[in-house]
Parts: sequence; C-alpha cells; structure tokens
Amino acid sequence: MKMRYHVAHTTDYDYEAPVQTARHLLHLAPRDCAWQHVETHTLRIKPMPTSQADGEDAFGNPVHRIELAVPHEHLHVTSEVTLCVEPRPWHGGVEPQASWESVREALRYHARPVADATIDAQRMLFESPGVRVKRELEEYATPSFAPRRPLLDATRDLMERIHREFRYDPEATEVGTSVLEVLQKKHGVCQDFAHLMIGCLRSQGLAARYVSGYLRTDPPAGQPRLVGADASHAWVAVFFPQLGWIEFDPTNNCLADESHIVLGWGRDFGDVSPVRGVIQGGGEHTLEVGVTVTPLDDDAEAPAAAAPARKRR
Repeated sequence: MKMRYHVAHTTDYDYEAPVQTARHLLHLAPRDCAWQHVETHTLRIKPMPTSQADGEDAFGNPVHRIELAVPHEHLHVTSEVTLCVEPRPWHGGVEPQASWESVREALRYHARPVADATIDAQRMLFESPGVRVKRELEEYATPSFAPRRPLLDATRDLMERIHREFRYDPEATEVGTSVLEVLQKKHGVCQDFAHLMIGCLRSQGLAARYVSGYLRTDPPAGQPRLVGADASHAWVAVFFPQLGWIEFDPTNNCLADESHIVLGWGRDFGDVSPVRGVIQGGGEHTLEVGVTVTPLDDDAEAPAAAAPARKRR
C-alpha cells in the first residue's frame, strides 16, 4: 500500500566560541526514485547562509552546499519534507534464483560491453573509507555463502545472523568506529550493522551500498507519538542483475518496505552524512538532532516542525 509522510529533521550545533566562517554539505533532501516521490521540501537555516548552491552528488543524491561568512555560535538547520512511498518494485515478484557465485562473476571485469546498471553497481564492489574489506569479514560471511546458494537466500541469512548475534546499543560506538571493532564487540547501531553487512558482501565480490533515510516507528498502543523521538536510519542495498537493487535492514531483520524512507545512498555513511563541513574557530561543540516521522492521510495537513530532541553526540 502507498504511504504518505511528513518528516521533520532538526540539527543544532552549539559552539563554545564563535565560528568565523563555515562551509557545509547537506544531505537532507530525499531523492525521488521509482517507489518514492517527494511532494514538498523546505530547508531553513539560521544564521542565513551567505551563499547556497543546490545540486547532486556523484551518486545522484540531492545536496545543498552552504557557506556562512558571518561569526556565529549556533547553527540551526530544519528540513521538512512531505513525500509518498510505495511498495518497492520487487516486492511480490518472482524471487531471483541466481547463485551468488554467478552474480559475482557477472560483476567482474570481462573487457566487453555491459549494461549501465552493472557499471553503476561495480562502483560498490570495493572497500571505501568507512568500510574496509578485511579477511575477518570474509570469514564471518562465509557460513552464509555456501556453494551455489541463491544470492537472495545467502543475503537473507547474513542479515538474520547479524540481527541475531549483534546487540543494538546506542552508547557502544561512535561515527568513526571501525567495522572490525563492531565485529569484535558485537554491538552497535544501525550505521554499524549496515557497514558490517556491506563489508561482508563486498568480501564475497558482491555489490552493496549504504542507504541513509528514516524509519516509521509506531508508539505502543494507547501512547501518543513523541515529537522528535525518531532518528535517522541506515540499511543496505544489494545488486541483483535480474531485479536491480534489493534493500535489507539488518537492524530490524527485514526487507525495506513502505516504512523505509530513502534520503540517499553511497559507499558508506561518509558519502551521505546529513550535515558535514569545515569550520574556522568554534572550539568544542555539542550536537542535538531531532527527527519526527508522521504518517499522513491523503487529506491530512503536515504538522509543524519538531523541536530537536536532547541528544548529545
């Protein structure tokens, strides 16, 4: 079924000293794709940027580049979007039976013309700054990739093992925590589990990309939806020559569906970080992020933007 949402994403930086100049790259505008249509998107930034340029990055994700040439001790960014999410094209279709070895072979370089989709997928075969492909990851992945096993079955098995064997712990890791540390300690957050699964897949010669977005969460029965209590989410997409990219969510042990709202995708988190940049001055800083994902009826009005949740990173 089709779902409509309003998403409010607020980001607040507080600096201990004035920032003299700053340049930031924002990945806060969800991308249009075959199953997702953005109806409206607004971006509010305080202080007002000295200059702003909108465009796309190397992966086709919408980006906003801003420059702040005035001293400031606080940066506030609010992104609000209304969009429609439909079932993924491959949901309900025939499950692909190609073995994972045959898909690996199709992705190798053969000195002959290949489809554009395959060329695009080949960019996701190799290690990236946030996902190093190490022997330990290959060893962890191997039990799921028995000889001639269908890629879909093998990938589901890997996803289920990560979900079963790793503990979700928001205090256990930081943005820069390595995949090998996550593998060793067996706890982390959605970003860590996505990076781990991507590293395992790439270690088998398969194309996997990092998907950044939001997940609709439902409050317990009888309790109201809390403003600002949701969070950004991350999952994994794997390339299937017959169907294109299929999305797997190891944090929740499921295929992505209408509850998963795509912001963008890349090699790892670093390619699609919601807000990143360079600053002159500022000293230490605190970061507060608040996300509210609100399902909408067709005639519902979008709610006001949420105040940031008190999350310090």
